[in-house]
Amino acid sequence: MTNEKRNQKLRQRRLEMRRYEEALQDTGVSLIAGVDEVGRGPLAGPVAAAAVILPPNCGILGIDDSKKLSASRRESLASEIRREAICWAIGWCDSERIDRINILQATKEAMILALQGLPVRPQHVLVDALSLPELDLPQTAIIRGDSLSVSIAAASILAKVARDARMQEYHIAYPGYAFDRNKGYGTRAHFEGLERQGLCPIHRRSFLQKYMERGNQWTVNESIDPK
Repeated sequence: MTNEKRNQKLRQRRLEMRRYEEALQDTGVSLIAGVDEVGRGPLAGPVAAAAVILPPNCGILGIDDSKKLSASRRESLASEIRREAICWAIGWCDSERIDRINILQATKEAMILALQGLPVRPQHVLVDALSLPELDLPQTAIIRGDSLSVSIAAASILAKVARDARMQEYHIAYPGYAFDRNKGYGTRAHFEGLERQGLCPIHRRSFLQKYMERGNQWTVNESIDPK
């Protein structure tokens, strides 16, 4: 595929992913925040959420669901998004908070924190899948929003890049679990680290309860490869 054909395909994809934003813009709404999270499934580390307001004429090509992109492409796009966005912010909930209030509530809390971190108040919020009743802003929950909305997709990229970087730091702080590769997900290398070393401070005790009840024995269906 030539560069021109590739760019044409990316431009078409950008048009497809702007439908929710354009529908809102047609009603006079210009400050639209996309919100998405990453890290609901791992056995260790925080859940992260990003909120981002893109300019109406955002020309970045290639924004899509972060799970569809390579790590290097996510890094490149994250730099473009941070540079071109009207504003953006990251919200976090750590493993202790996840254990205390459960992962769903922690995910919503991280999303609210990300939105509260925006220096510009959005007029409407597009959220991937979840509704946020505590939010005092108009909002739309979109199933598979990271594949359907450019704003949510941009947020998914920022959240993924931020959390991956945090897990790289944790790999240095808590070696032996392969956090640099698995990002806290339950891979074979991760469970082997648990067998050798036990739990570290960033492990989610609520997620590992069954594992601990079995005497630190993991089963094949618990070995989940990271996205």
